[in-house]
Amino acid sequence: MSGRRGGAPPAEPAASTDVGPAEGASAGPLDPFLADPHVTDVLVNGPDEVWVERRGKLLRTSVAFADEESVRRLAVRLAAAAGRRLDAAMPFADVMLRDGTRMHAVLAPTAVRGTCLSLRRPSRRPFTFDELVLAGTISPLVAAVLHAVLTARLAAVVTGGTGTGKSTLLAALLGAVRPTERIVLVEDTAELVVTRPGLVRLEARPPNIEGAGEVTQRDLVRQALRMRPDRLVVGEVRGPEVLDLLVALNTGHEGGLSTVHANDTRSVPTRLEALAALAGLSRAALHSHVAAALQAAVHLTRDPDGRRRVHAIGVFHRASDGLVRVVPALITPPVAAGRHGPRRYDPVAAPGLPLLRRLLNARGVALPASALAGRSA
Repeated sequence: MSGRRGGAPPAEPAASTDVGPAEGASAGPLDPFLADPHVTDVLVNGPDEVWVERRGKLLRTSVAFADEESVRRLAVRLAAAAGRRLDAAMPFADVMLRDGTRMHAVLAPTAVRGTCLSLRRPSRRPFTFDELVLAGTISPLVAAVLHAVLTARLAAVVTGGTGTGKSTLLAALLGAVRPTERIVLVEDTAELVVTRPGLVRLEARPPNIEGAGEVTQRDLVRQALRMRPDRLVVGEVRGPEVLDLLVALNTGHEGGLSTVHANDTRSVPTRLEALAALAGLSRAALHSHVAAALQAAVHLTRDPDGRRRVHAIGVFHRASDGLVRVVPALITPPVAAGRHGPRRYDPVAAPGLPLLRRLLNARGVALPASALAGRSA
């Protein structure tokens, strides 16, 4: 096996590239990384470049494949093990492997430098709020406010960029919902790690080789409404299904949850506009739907040191111009502790806090006293 190019010291020992069919769903030389509990992502950028994300840091490893064909065989075999086609006619695939690892593959020459693989390891179990507090993702105050949002059955979206921990936080929110509530969860790919009673999971399906049999998230959202959900949850809104979700939340289905990619809380309405346009919904109609359907947004960021944290909790508020904006209610800027101590996140009150307080009070839920006494941002 060839070593890593570029002269940097290797991060990992080299591994065998024998990826024959006898290995089943094994990822061959990538298996040691997938078995490492501290590795969340394994990224193959061609035969001679393998990266991992370990403890929030992206690191290049010493592992390399013998040639392009070795990477291609691995990608095709893993896709086939998950029942998906991956070849020259369909050069990319997004699949869930048997152990829950999510794989995205793009074959060369569509991937110019060689076949690319992106493998994301699942959590073996969902994180609780207490564990997210210990990890620094949320503060005790933010956890209390999120519990209040759930208790009041406010419809909320978890927002943030790629890799900020949206799915992890959504799973924790679902775990904190009362066990007597029936949740119907719709996902494009079943990747949320949730273990709780009363959960029904629906997963979208791509078309087969003949182009038939596709089941979209829009189809599943509509089906979910006929399954008596106490809460309707869409794992990630990324297309026209946003319309069906908003319509559902406007027809008596309170407490819905979802995730949306967005750079910050202010850009959430703009992101929803773009998705609604795919469903043929006008800007004015979208804002009318959002004003009636969504109440809270929880925004995650990722610090330069790799730490993921809740940066803000915001409130959807319709202004006099008819447009909906997300007004921050709590903001958690990082505050460096002692030289050797952990980084702290001290939430501060923001202009939207009175709005959030009124929403909760209207449903008989009070904000924690510490939130009401918080200093202004």
